[in-house]
Amino acid sequence: MKHDWDYERPILARYIDPLELIWLSCCRELKLHIRRDPDIFSMTDGTGLLALGPRSDLDPDDTLCQMVFHEICHWITNGVETYYERDWGFEVGAELDHREHACQRLQAALSDPHGLRDVMAPTGIFRQYYDQIPADPFQKIPGDDAWEDTVVDMAKQAFERAQNPPFAEVLQRSLRATAQMRELIQPFLSHYQTEEASDELSSWWATNRVWRSLLESSENDAT
Repeated sequence: MKHDWDYERPILARYIDPLELIWLSCCRELKLHIRRDPDIFSMTDGTGLLALGPRSDLDPDDTLCQMVFHEICHWITNGVETYYERDWGFEVGAELDHREHACQRLQAALSDPHGLRDVMAPTGIFRQYYDQIPADPFQKIPGDDAWEDTVVDMAKQAFERAQNPPFAEVLQRSLRATAQMRELIQPFLSHYQTEEASDELSSWWATNRVWRSLLESSENDAT
């Protein structure tokens, strides 16, 4: 058949990263709907809207799944009823709240059984606290005992809350699928090569190995 140079191929579907599909589906089951907003980093409005900044604002090792997981953990930590409050009941511009650190401990506690603590970490400056959380996510970090007592207590309550509806089933299913996808990809990582000539970063999917190596190196230096 003669080629028609005026032919316009119909676009019938949109490709989406499988990991994003898992966590967008998780949001939908929890009656959250995601919208992108270039003027903010993240925001909830009390109606189920979870607005996130555009993908272009993310660091190279950040993903939608991390942001969604973090926000869901905020919701669990702050209380089921905060679904109906802007920003899960956080006061805009307020000082650091115990619930922020409790949320991060919840992230660690929920992701640990799936081997995902490293990749399901929070983004931005709060990663500093997250990386200090001990192997036991409910063990205090040495220092401000009064602060840590409150944080750990909140995190334990949040973890119990996460074992019940509406969170338990959908979160566990999403975390299992994320872990399974990560395992599926492992054989391909040894042949991975970035498409950017100047990019020396390893694949996000190999983060656990890189993170463990850095941790072991740091421990060896300490001794």
